[in-house]
Amino acid sequence: MMEFALFRLPDGRAWLGEGPFTALAAAPAGGGAFYVNDFDLSDPQPWKVPAKLHSITPESLGSTIHLNGSQTPQINWAKPATEWFKMAFRRIRREVLAKRIEKMVPVLTETGTLVSGDPRRLLQAVMQAPANMWGYAHVTENGGFLGATPELLFKTHDQSLETMALAGTAKPGHQDAFLTDVKEIEEHEIVVRYLTEQLQTLGAVTRQPRSLCETAGLVHFQSSLSVKLREKVDPAQLVPLLHPTPAVGCLPRDDTALAKLREYRQQLKVPGFFGAPFGFIENDGTAHVVVAIRGIGWQGDTISLPSGCGIVGGSAFDHEWRELRLKREAVLRLLALHS
Repeated sequence: MMEFALFRLPDGRAWLGEGPFTALAAAPAGGGAFYVNDFDLSDPQPWKVPAKLHSITPESLGSTIHLNGSQTPQINWAKPATEWFKMAFRRIRREVLAKRIEKMVPVLTETGTLVSGDPRRLLQAVMQAPANMWGYAHVTENGGFLGATPELLFKTHDQSLETMALAGTAKPGHQDAFLTDVKEIEEHEIVVRYLTEQLQTLGAVTRQPRSLCETAGLVHFQSSLSVKLREKVDPAQLVPLLHPTPAVGCLPRDDTALAKLREYRQQLKVPGFFGAPFGFIENDGTAHVVVAIRGIGWQGDTISLPSGCGIVGGSAFDHEWRELRLKREAVLRLLALHS
């Protein structure tokens, strides 16, 4: 199979689309299409309608994508270099303290070399991810990306919209200190405020209380938000309205800050899939679009493992560096890979 896309819901339902794909600017009325784009939304036709669409299970995955007994990949990881990231951290923190920006998310990418095996084999782990995660993948002949994310950008059905703020990170077992951590709460509430402001243009916003989301070895603050839409909205219009949220981007989300964010992403060689929207629209018109974090990408034999952290006024380098490592370790655990 030359090209395919996969999307798995937290309830276990999953779809796999085989290429060639027909590319569209808007979601097709009949559904059955994937949303695939990069972080900068540079594809003007991101809705991909597959030549063949399969409803799949963990058991049927291997035969559908012809894994034919291929092995789990063995990867030699290179130790991530601190200098570029440290420079980005210092510059961003300076901007935050000068009140020119409120928050920005730099990304560190650990790279490795594929020694043996097939990265597509990791889709078995994606299909069996915890029940509060969405699985995603887009694979071409010599590259691709895959993962399982805890972060929903939005779900729409008829005139209802659901989304979440997912920001603030800790290790399980450290909940008591985390619940009162001013920096982590601030980072989370910035995202809530942004989403509320953006969504109020579409209808009345309801917010659930801040709670904890534990998934794949990490704990996050999560706040669920819902909107009763005044009118039905094309999911293609919602993506640029919400993406990138301050959970993966910056605040304010103006042209100056976004240009600076893109500059940091280029300097730090962040893969385009990381933090990008990825989704699927069902036949009944229910659209699910998630934020592609907690994953890996590959091109030929080069493997990328990105992780990001939110820089706000209370950020300290050592704390953020540790958080980046925790997030990458969580991905390796999730995919049953070993560093």
